[in-house]
Amino acid sequence: MKKATLDEQTYNSSVERFIERSFVRDTIMTLIVINAIVLGVLTYSAQLPGWFVAILEVIDTAVTFIFVAEILLKLFVYRLQFFKLGWNWFDFIVVGVSVIPGGSAFTVLRALRVLRLLRLLHFIPTMKRITEALLTALPGMGAILAILGLVFYVSVVMATYLFSGSQNTENFNSLTSSALTMFEVLTMEGWNEHMRDLLDEYPWAWAFFIPFILFTVWAILNLFTAVIVDSLQDSAIEKVLDAEEKISDELVAQESHEMTRHKELMALIGELRAEVQELKAAHRGDG
Repeated sequence: MKKATLDEQTYNSSVERFIERSFVRDTIMTLIVINAIVLGVLTYSAQLPGWFVAILEVIDTAVTFIFVAEILLKLFVYRLQFFKLGWNWFDFIVVGVSVIPGGSAFTVLRALRVLRLLRLLHFIPTMKRITEALLTALPGMGAILAILGLVFYVSVVMATYLFSGSQNTENFNSLTSSALTMFEVLTMEGWNEHMRDLLDEYPWAWAFFIPFILFTVWAILNLFTAVIVDSLQDSAIEKVLDAEEKISDELVAQESHEMTRHKELMALIGELRAEVQELKAAHRGDG
């Protein structure tokens, strides 16, 4: 069997053609959704009839075997090329987890089977584009998280030193309680109540909370949106540039083909003219 490619438009064997057919991909996607629904329903197994739970478990096992067969077939066709795509790594790991025995020690790992539903992100173009944009934005988001973490830690330490002696609240008596309280402030959940608990003893407490909210919630957190939007724009621009490059390559190839065809026609005309001249010469010789 010829070496397969990861390009869905080219096929080097009948097996590769089969696994890359849209019908097969749609069937696998349908089974992924069914498997996710079954796993969700099985979380209520204690309240469901035993016969119904048994049917769901049979369906889950059958779908798992189909997933294993799919991965083995792809490994047979693509061999080591299979691992060149990150989504294939994801499928391989999740399917591997799904065949682990169902003992209590592996309950968490087996629960990860529902992650196969995320494969839909790869097959729906809009969701795929957004997912790739989010992955591209991760480095920038990491830098923002580092800044936010630094500011948050400084604020937590300051709050502990400033308000640990409060008689009205115990939310700042330790570093951990201050961290939990400041996280609630960061989410804008009851931040005014935390501040008002301190105003009787610390009338200037507003000067601590308000700048913290302005700088973290309204400034730093909004940078996440900016980074993601910028990544989406870059992705759209890259897609347009790729389309333009593809069209340009097709035009160049078409022009090259036309020039080659023109040269072949001119060469054929030249050969025909030579044959005509030979026929004329022969005719004159006979005359």
